[in-house]
Amino acid sequence: MVFRAEDRKDLVQDIYLKVFRHLGGFRFDAKLSTWIANIAYHTCINFLEKKKILLTGENYEHIPETGAAEQSLQGKELSGIINAAIDELPPVYKTIFVLFHKEELSISEICNITSMPEGTVKSHLFRARKQLKQIILLRHKKDSL
Repeated sequence: MVFRAEDRKDLVQDIYLKVFRHLGGFRFDAKLSTWIANIAYHTCINFLEKKKILLTGENYEHIPETGAAEQSLQGKELSGIINAAIDELPPVYKTIFVLFHKEELSISEICNITSMPEGTVKSHLFRARKQLKQIILLRHKKDSL
């Protein structure tokens, strides 16, 4: 969700301290990883809101650094194309997409982490997929994939 390495390091420390301070309040209602992910998600959202970084929408303009995709194998190249496109998604879309597709969490687990209703999570996931498709098609010709 946060692109600058310095900010990520600060947030990791902040999240670690919050988890440590509030560990006694963990009620075992959910998995520990879900509880920590909830803290991490809300800490990142608060940080992005303070920095006034656009969380959703079409105006998001982060362009990731490109690597040497030509040097990798075709599978790695395709994976790199997809990962670069994922990095261009708005932070909320990227988070929900990664939690669902890479971390393989269920919609209900994502709802617990983000405190969003199920419909909102599904809507964001749909929009993330749609935007991901558009990014890939714009950056690469259909027949080259």
